[in-house]
Amino acid sequence: MSAFENFGVTGDVAAETRMECGICWHVYDPAEGDPVWQIPAGTPFAALPEDWTCPNCDAPRAKFMALGEGEARG
Repeated sequence: MSAFENFGVTGDVAAETRMECGICWHVYDPAEGDPVWQIPAGTPFAALPEDWTCPNCDAPRAKFMALGEGEARG
C-alpha cells in the first residue's frame, strides 16, 4: 500500500506507528504524544480523541498516513 492509499486508515496500524499529516507533513509520534493537545506519551494514533486535529495545520485525522516500519498490517 502506498502512503497515499492509507489516508485515514487507523484501525490496522500498530500502536507504535508514526503518522504523518498529508497536508503539512507534521508527524504524530505515539512515543512523544502531542503537547499541544495535552496527549500523553505512549498514546497510539487510534486512541486519539475523535475531535483531535493536526496541531500544526488543523487537518482532521483522516488526512494522516502511516510512516515507516509497521506501516499497516494486513
